[in-house]
Parts: sequence; C-alpha cells; structure tokens
Amino acid sequence: MYNYLVAKNTVQNFLYEKESYKIRGACFRVYNVLGGGIKEKIIEKALLKELLNEQLTVDVQPRIDIIYNSERIGVYIPDLIIDKKIIIELKSKPFVSVADEKQFWGYLKGSEYKLGLLINFGPQRLDIKRFAHSNKFA
Repeated sequence: MYNYLVAKNTVQNFLYEKESYKIRGACFRVYNVLGGGIKEKIIEKALLKELLNEQLTVDVQPRIDIIYNSERIGVYIPDLIIDKKIIIELKSKPFVSVADEKQFWGYLKGSEYKLGLLINFGPQRLDIKRFAHSNKFA
C-alpha cells in the first residue's frame, strides 16, 4: 500500500530504508567471512560488531511486550533491536520454515514495531525476509 515503484530498484516510502541497507550490508559481510550453518550466538556477536561499525544503535535480546486488545499478554525476546525501530530475528538453519515466518509475523503484529527482519544464515545461502506491519503506519 505504501511501496510504489518509482524507478528501477527504487521504492518510494520504503520503511527505514537507510537502516535496512546498513543491516543487509552487515549481514553479507558476516556471511562472506563466516558462512552459514554455524551457531546463532556466534553470528549474533559478529553481526553486532558490524552493526555498531555502521553507527547503528543495537539492543541485544531485549524484552518486548506483546499486546492483544490493548492488554499485555506476554513477552518476546528477539535477538536484536536496531535503532529502537527494527526487530531482527536470527536463524542458522538449512531453511526458514513457514512456521518460523508465521511465528515471527505474530510477534511483530503483537509488538509496537513496524518492521522486522527474519535473517537466516543458512549453510547454502543468506536469506533476509522483510516483514512490515502496514496497519501501524497511520
């Protein structure tokens, strides 16, 4: 609804474009050095260094309230929060399942955040899935 193609490879109203670009670059640098399929904690530590080098603010494993009908119903602990805007959930699996995606989407919808990245450092490739909760744009 908010993303309209303006020119080749350019999106108008791309939510947190600069931050997203820096995060993607940091992920590719980590993947190019370490590869995938290794422990998530190791990936998290390397990615933290890269994100801080990009001058991003990073909260590691913060507690986020999950809200349902204006009431706190639980807590979610994502791997990282970037600039108090973007949730990052890291995986290190052969592939991210539909169940992983649905679970992440549920946490994003129940949180105050508009954007989340589900990032899998898989043994064959790096996969970055972007989830934007458009109902929060108003």
